Amino acid sequence: MALIFDRRDVLKGTGALALTVAAAPLSAQSPAPVAVDDALIQAARKEGKVNYYTSIDLPMAQRIGKAFETKYPGITVRVERTGAERVFQRIGQEYGSKIYAVDVVNSSDAAHMIVWKRDGLLAPYVTEDMAKHFPAEHVDPDGMFASFRAGLSIIAYNTNLVKAEDAPKSFADLLDPKWAGKIVKAHPGYSGTIMTATFQMARDLGWEYFEKLAKQRIMQVQSATDPPKKLSLGERAVMVDGSEYIVFQLKESGQPVEPVYASEGTPLVIGPNAVFKAAPNPNAARLFQSYCFSLECQQLIIDHGGLRSLHAQTKEKAGHKPFKDIKVMKEDAAGVEQRSEEIKKRYSQIFKV
Repeated sequence: MALIFDRRDVLKGTGALALTVAAAPLSAQSPAPVAVDDALIQAARKEGKVNYYTSIDLPMAQRIGKAFETKYPGITVRVERTGAERVFQRIGQEYGSKIYAVDVVNSSDAAHMIVWKRDGLLAPYVTEDMAKHFPAEHVDPDGMFASFRAGLSIIAYNTNLVKAEDAPKSFADLLDPKWAGKIVKAHPGYSGTIMTATFQMARDLGWEYFEKLAKQRIMQVQSATDPPKKLSLGERAVMVDGSEYIVFQLKESGQPVEPVYASEGTPLVIGPNAVFKAAPNPNAARLFQSYCFSLECQQLIIDHGGLRSLHAQTKEKAGHKPFKDIKVMKEDAAGVEQRSEEIKKRYSQIFKV
């Protein structure tokens, strides 16, 4: 029988989730933390590869893969990168056809983990770093997944087209007629980041906000990584939403982009990692998962990717606004899961895309 990934039924048998995808410390049934040892490394080398499905921007995903390959020669990381909603669909299609290709997955839609866990597709695996250095609420109580990254869906503007004093400071400011035809925005039907951000904004600002925004003649793109790139090219002056880490990368490479943290609060997006039970390279998958949560990799995603980490020993990058100083909207993965189909339908109706 083909597996069917039904997002609407996800809350059956699961508890309500608030800030993150996990609601309690590790349970008694959770596996003991696993240290990386020579036996695991040699077993991973015999497999020779790991298939990594992710919604992280491709250059960052490849950097993670190359760093792992340098640390563990003889193991190749095959990166499969697309939007989080497409990652979810792809795995559903593959498993429905009995194709078990994915080893490790990262999604910017934390609700995907709830579905995969409920359907028994994930393997329990807790790394030493998860147990020692991550907040308990960011590790699934049964050890099925953990928060690899935290991100923000922010407003930003092109500094060549907009003066700092004229830049929007809030979501409400984007409704000013002066921004008509000058705004770019990503789509929740493609991007997990934007799915999460749309849920939070609709909850906190109301769908009426999007109805007003749609009158601004928005340029609609797919991925949360696209709006910052449109800004840097000067195709639009302002973005409603998009990945903070891409704005950082572009700004640090000399592009004319500047982040804005909305006064109403900025959508918070948690991106968990998980190992699949039917992973074709189970040892390489576990070794790669251990690397992803190591201090080395977590600092790498901060320093070179502009992402936010929940690892207690990491250091924030100079010049980035400290995470603790940013007013964020509340993440609710279960809420996203409950309303995802409604969000996509209503969004498409409002923006006619």
